[in-house]
Amino acid sequence: MKLEGTFTEGATLRGKITHPGYEHVTMELVIERMDPERLFSYRWHPYAVSADVDYAAEPMTLVEFRLEEASGGTLLTLVESGFDRLPGARRAEAFRMNDSGWSEQMVNIERHVSPA
Repeated sequence: MKLEGTFTEGATLRGKITHPGYEHVTMELVIERMDPERLFSYRWHPYAVSADVDYAAEPMTLVEFRLEEASGGTLLTLVESGFDRLPGARRAEAFRMNDSGWSEQMVNIERHVSPA
């Protein structure tokens, strides 16, 4: 995605998704916390891809990236919470799509940090 704005706590960033098939989607993130080299978290509307739906009234989920020292390197833990607060009609699909999306992103992160 191509986000516009400054990554600071409390900031709202918006941007277009660049993944093929989702270029029509504008994503919004609200930066929750930034603790360099330890924690980055934000809130968003998961799987908010329909142009016909106003997601603003829905609760946002919380995405947390945590880094911890580990034997031989660094452990990354990713947790997204708050799906239980989403409208029932969207909850299962949003969870399913995010689960597969985060699995793909974790592979991308691993590829990025692995020695060439």
